[in-house]
Amino acid sequence: MNTPRREFLKNVLATGGALVFGTTVLPSMAAWPDVAFQAKTTDEALMALFEGKDTQDSDKITLDIPDTAENGAVVPVEISTSLEQVESITIIVENNPIPLVSQFNLTEHAVPWLKTRIKMAKKSDVIAVVKTQDGGLYSTRKSVTVAKGGCAG
Repeated sequence: MNTPRREFLKNVLATGGALVFGTTVLPSMAAWPDVAFQAKTTDEALMALFEGKDTQDSDKITLDIPDTAENGAVVPVEISTSLEQVESITIIVENNPIPLVSQFNLTEHAVPWLKTRIKMAKKSDVIAVVKTQDGGLYSTRKSVTVAKGGCAG
């Protein structure tokens, strides 16, 4: 690959600029819940994320995940809700070494729907927690069996 010198220099300067500005801007753009990701149990993760507030079971949350995951390293998950004013959607896998898989913070104009792939170590309940702007916490769960692989293998 022959990159012209001018193109190469332009890319180097752009990367350098991104690094300089990124080191001062990026840390303030995202809040990383360290304590929640260090939690070893579901209760610890929920406590760290939601300050001990209890979740209510809700039939307004749809958790679409296979009953049996053929490969625990790549488990498809789709979550949607008809709840109003959704602030965040959190995915927790109870029997994973680190139960908190992810938390998606949404803007007020975002459609509360997401589709992703997660890792699972073994058979476990997958829990979707939806937080609304008024502080309400709603959840649904589904048990998933892992055929092979996953976090541990």
